[in-house]
Amino acid sequence: MFTILLLSALLGGCSIKHLALSSVADELSSGTGGSFTQDRDLVFVGESLPFALKLMESINSAVPEHQGMKLSLASGFTQYGVVFVEWPAEQLKFDDYDNYRSGLIRAQGFYERAANYALDGLDLTHPGFRSTILSETAASLETTTIDDVPLLFWLAAAWLAAISTDLEDPEMFGLMPIAAATLKRAYELDPDWDNGAIHEVLISLEPRLPEPGGTERAEQHYLRCLELQGGGKAGPHVSLATAVALNAQDKARFVELLEKALAIDLDEHEDARLANDYAQRRARFLLGHLDDLFWE
Repeated sequence: MFTILLLSALLGGCSIKHLALSSVADELSSGTGGSFTQDRDLVFVGESLPFALKLMESINSAVPEHQGMKLSLASGFTQYGVVFVEWPAEQLKFDDYDNYRSGLIRAQGFYERAANYALDGLDLTHPGFRSTILSETAASLETTTIDDVPLLFWLAAAWLAAISTDLEDPEMFGLMPIAAATLKRAYELDPDWDNGAIHEVLISLEPRLPEPGGTERAEQHYLRCLELQGGGKAGPHVSLATAVALNAQDKARFVELLEKALAIDLDEHEDARLANDYAQRRARFLLGHLDDLFWE
């Protein structure tokens, strides 16, 4: 990979250089993470990602028409922000509020960066999407197709993550219906995309929306996740615990769901190892702060 980069920098012909960079962009944006998702060490992945993301940003600048690179950057910055910036900050919430808030602000910057890449990607296929999605949301989303689902998902995920970092910010809160509509459009086009990824986000989102029946819909998305994933992912259990059981102050169910997450064997589900590792770390943290989370 780096040999190709070096050679492309030395080549005199712009078209050859562009072709080489496009090939690198194809390689970096293929699949769902390659060696990163296959690695067994969550901390090592977190330490490696900043360099990888900066490399991809450099290549993206050289081949701005490459939609796959935009998708990888939207996905990469969202996940990096959630797991390696917001999550460390979250662990300070009960003991060091100032640094907790500082971490959330930093995470918000990564989410906004991710959303911009997703908007760039959608703009390539639907010119003007970026300029109309905020003011003409329904009409803009109506033009999207099933091929746009990955970018729609990561745009919504990045926006929702940014909103969650500061629910008291009117601008962020005003983005909620647009982010929700974007995710619902992805759900409408391909509800079971990526082994239930949309369902998993909807578990957390539905109870926060103003429409009645949010809790019931969250429960349905949870059951669909279990069906699609064969019970092999810890994330849906943690999502339902925090979005439904915690809000209802149902301590017994909260604990039961987190224990289900912890019961999943990381080695038995290698393809979901990193996601399960992260979800189980969250579960342990939440179980260690029951007195802070429940009123009794």
